[in-house]
Amino acid sequence: RVAPFYEELGLRSVPERGKAPCDTFNEEKLSVLLDIRPKVTSFHFGLPPPSMVKALQDVGSVILCSATTVAEAKMLSDAGVDAIIAQGWEAGGHHGTFDVTFEDFGVGTMALVPQIVDAVEVPVIAAGGIADGRGIAAAFALGASGVQIGSAFLSCPEANVSDAYRNELRQAKDDDTRLTRAFSGRPARAKNNRYIETMAAHRVAFPAFPTMYGFSDPLMLACDESGNPDCQFLLYGQAAALNRELPAAELMALLIEEAQGILKRR
Repeated sequence: RVAPFYEELGLRSVPERGKAPCDTFNEEKLSVLLDIRPKVTSFHFGLPPPSMVKALQDVGSVILCSATTVAEAKMLSDAGVDAIIAQGWEAGGHHGTFDVTFEDFGVGTMALVPQIVDAVEVPVIAAGGIADGRGIAAAFALGASGVQIGSAFLSCPEANVSDAYRNELRQAKDDDTRLTRAFSGRPARAKNNRYIETMAAHRVAFPAFPTMYGFSDPLMLACDESGNPDCQFLLYGQAAALNRELPAAELMALLIEEAQGILKRR
């Protein structure tokens, strides 16, 4: 499926193998965190074994993990996490779904957050499609204890993104992204392009995350260098059109001011 893109971009033949499968959260990585003692440890594709979670909590680390369904949230609650990130369908980047089936499956933030709030006792952090004070206030109204915002900060000068990436964010629309597994092997929301559309036309099984990067990385690099949008992997969510180009500290202050203004009027 990727061979025609390699030929079109003048690249060498498709690699025989992709990248090696990613290490799980192992004892070596746990040991590093236990030395560092971070105040917060956040997991995204499910949790490591309970013994590892407890070891981190024992050194004072608050454990967060993403859930994309109520069932996943209940599993996390039963596993003893301190807070759950309710990641809605609108979110940019990789989705923290435990069980990868087809990428066209998901629950929107507005529907997901209140159902998870009702299903668990731990605090819930809303994520996905939140880009301004209105979204923050809405999340609190749904019962969230906090929000997690990603795409809104991509337009800040501190963000390590290319000029081409910034230009696409300036032109972002509500419907110009889609979920795809064609770059990494796991569903991720990114700006739609010809490579994503072509790969989505065939319900093929992709190599496991992150093995697929071994096949997609050369295409991404070639298109990034030439400015060709066909195979770029530009990750952002459905609310990116609301982005403001401000320094991160100014944006944070503005988000708080906007949200507090709305909540005070309730």
